[in-house]
Amino acid sequence: MELRLGSRGSQLALWQANTVAALIAAGGGPPCRIVIIKTSGDRLQEAPISDVGGKRLFVKEIEDALFRREIDLAVHSSKDMPAVLPEGLVIAAVLPREDPLDAIVLPVCLKADTTGTAPPATDITRTAPPTKDVTGTAPPTTVVSGFSRTVTSLDDLVAVLGQSPSIGTGSVRRVAQLTRLFPGARFTPIRGNLDTRLRRLDEGASGGNDALVLAAAGLRRLGFSSRISLPLPVAACVPAPGQGIVAVEIRSGDTGVQDAVSPIDDPAACAALAAERALVETLGGGCQTPIGALATPVDGDMLELVAVVVALDGSCAVRERACGSRSEARALGVQVAKQLLSAGAGEILAEARRGQGAVEGIQP
Repeated sequence: MELRLGSRGSQLALWQANTVAALIAAGGGPPCRIVIIKTSGDRLQEAPISDVGGKRLFVKEIEDALFRREIDLAVHSSKDMPAVLPEGLVIAAVLPREDPLDAIVLPVCLKADTTGTAPPATDITRTAPPTKDVTGTAPPTTVVSGFSRTVTSLDDLVAVLGQSPSIGTGSVRRVAQLTRLFPGARFTPIRGNLDTRLRRLDEGASGGNDALVLAAAGLRRLGFSSRISLPLPVAACVPAPGQGIVAVEIRSGDTGVQDAVSPIDDPAACAALAAERALVETLGGGCQTPIGALATPVDGDMLELVAVVVALDGSCAVRERACGSRSEARALGVQVAKQLLSAGAGEILAEARRGQGAVEGIQP
């Protein structure tokens, strides 16, 4: 038996697909044939996500292929998935969570530290994790042209970038939170494969951004860890629900595929994702609104869930947290969402919907 695994064709999506295929095979499951599916999000590379229908653009065509039985399972970055799945589809397994934080990336050419001393330029070659695809071919080597400027704190970052930097990100969640740190910043959307975005940053293309904000997980998985200048602490920028978690989606009731993927499921990441998705669902997160949520394992089988809802212009924010058992992860998400609503998150969300218009999916 062969499983047909649906995936986008981006660098990161193929890393995810190859990793899932290799883990299924290592667990004694059937081989997987990767089927690349081009989504609406891939075709609309020049448009900001918030302008073209939200991040569900990256999963809809793949889910349609599941319904048509053209594929047997789909692999997604879980933050791209809608808070409520279409009836008939389920998340059957998730991989262990990679670093969930957002990260600031400075251009390689920015070498001077705050004292004016320039560290030496260094070129390195990094190889992505040695996961082989189903044909037995290892993913291509990732070449990293030097190290990013490293900063040690938010104060250091502000000193390097100044009060009005140009920051590349199309995420309303990131913009809303970082506006509170950089009130004079100009935010510009930047799309494309990760190496393309990094090259544009280093070359001063795309409007000459002073920095990018990217998911640390993608940078680490593709061998670009050295480009992380500063992981953004949760106090400054709560990450997207599901960030850093790879999810496997199948048709509900498909027991053969369920049996093949169940051994690769990570219980800790599964519980964290359940809490974060329940929070977004309870908040009515069916629009491009700035919602951040992160569930972290603490004290054995407990989870701590931190969440924030921020006005689009950063003018106000509501933040809540709570702890609960891993076995009651969804209930924890509902609890924190209700705390947010009681503290005024409903008004912020309503205003955000008026400002952005409703689109589907978990926030980017």
